[in-house]
Amino acid sequence: MKKNFSVSTALWTLTIKEIRRFLRIWIQTLVPPAVTMSLYFVIFGSLIGPRIGSMDGFDYIQFMIPGLIMLSVITNSYNNVVSSFYSVKFQKSIEELLISPMPNWVILLGFVLGGVSRGILIGCIVFCVSLIFYPDFTVANPPLTILVLVLTAVLFSLMGFINAVFADSFDDISIIPTFILTPLIYLGVFFIQLIFSLICGEIYQWPIQCYML
Repeated sequence: MKKNFSVSTALWTLTIKEIRRFLRIWIQTLVPPAVTMSLYFVIFGSLIGPRIGSMDGFDYIQFMIPGLIMLSVITNSYNNVVSSFYSVKFQKSIEELLISPMPNWVILLGFVLGGVSRGILIGCIVFCVSLIFYPDFTVANPPLTILVLVLTAVLFSLMGFINAVFADSFDDISIIPTFILTPLIYLGVFFIQLIFSLICGEIYQWPIQCYML
């Protein structure tokens, strides 16, 4: 019982430390995504969207809102973990964590929970900003939406942790954003199809529903 309490205390302490880290500099971590997404909504939603018109009864901005929320969750959950863990490694304070009784999985989970917290929080902020530009937007399936957001934040937090572990300089932490996140953001499923084609040696023709995602 005492060991379990110590592990839970260590996990709670590390998670709160990661959350306080980005909340302490909220002007740099929370405000810029909201401003950036507001510009997306103004340019593509309010200016370009009406020129495109509606598609199957849906306005163009309705297609933008889920994508921009997911974009915010992906980039911020990744950036939080990769910058935090590599800074700890660069400053040599990672040795204090490694020599502590804290298990390795607790260290991993603490950093991941910090990245997930930032990603979900910014996703909620972007959703609130989207209601300013499109108040009629509703979520059809809230439980499924929350599950997808959490799983996405966990996936890219783990990706940021892996990148930070193998990074030898601050330039190395931009490898995944450059070669994975940026193509994935702009190409979407086409990038995934290209990767599968290169690995398997043949071109896959996926259903049109996949491209609509």
